[in-house]
Amino acid sequence: MKEQRITLSHGAGGKASQTLIEAVFLDAFRNPTLELLEDGAQLATAAGRLAFTTDSYVVSPLFFPGGDIGDLAVNGTVNDLAMCGARPLYLSCGFILEEGFPVADLQRIVASMAAAAGAAGVQIVTGDTKVVERGKADGCYITTAGVGALEREVVLSAAAAQPGDTVLVSGPIGDHGVTVMLARGELDISADIESDTAPLHEISAAVLDAAGGGVRLMRDATRGGVATICNEVAVAAQVAVVLDEAALPVRPVVNGASELLGIDPLYVACEGRFVTVVDPAHAVAALAAMRAHPLGTGAAVIGTVKDDPPGLVLLRTAFGGTRIVDLLVGDPLPRIC
Repeated sequence: MKEQRITLSHGAGGKASQTLIEAVFLDAFRNPTLELLEDGAQLATAAGRLAFTTDSYVVSPLFFPGGDIGDLAVNGTVNDLAMCGARPLYLSCGFILEEGFPVADLQRIVASMAAAAGAAGVQIVTGDTKVVERGKADGCYITTAGVGALEREVVLSAAAAQPGDTVLVSGPIGDHGVTVMLARGELDISADIESDTAPLHEISAAVLDAAGGGVRLMRDATRGGVATICNEVAVAAQVAVVLDEAALPVRPVVNGASELLGIDPLYVACEGRFVTVVDPAHAVAALAAMRAHPLGTGAAVIGTVKDDPPGLVLLRTAFGGTRIVDLLVGDPLPRIC
């Protein structure tokens, strides 16, 4: 590709568009299905049940310690499939690019996506590109969709939680959200922390293998963090979720930055952590499966499910009190994914 920057012609569907697709995207993602360059991919799978998901990514800045918008887009969709209990198979990707966006940055992003897709064992098999005028976007936005095979009979749902169940998280929370906020340079803080962006399909499969039908649900703790997941469970199942503040795995830098921002780490997004609710008889096995995986070394039991008060999340504080952890109002950490 001769051009050094994206122009409006690259989104017009003509020769420049073809050059962009072949020189950047096809070169990075090459596989037999994508090489057909059809509007959609025709997929054949032996699995009878499929999971399908889609998500969009507008993170700012595009590049941050531990990752970028590219691997975030792949991992996020892979993780949504994994949380359904599926084995991720195929992804699509749509790019909205701003006129003047550096081609070198785009190549860096798609290289990151290709690496993340390879690590997750998925193929990017179809996509789309649009270019908008200068000032009408913020460099690059990405939308990904994914298809996965549901190879287990288990059905995961927030409404399946029952009193007595155990709540676990796969590792330290809030790393991604704090990393992105510090990368913006608005707080004038330096910290040794990276995004936790990672594919969760292997560790989630390990939990399902270990705990079997005892797993009620799995959710990756992205926007809204662990608090949002717990509220979704409490409302859907009409139970109370009681969390133990002392058991929450939170890095000191995340705690410190959260205090400066005036937010609770429970609401800060992760991109490589998930919450699972399991039958208490399977809790030990589920925790052991998490800790046996490199992404789960910091896994912990963080709470229990009670029958009362239904629809609420409560936090037992380090001082011996109890407070309500409500749904987050507003968006104190915008554009973190």
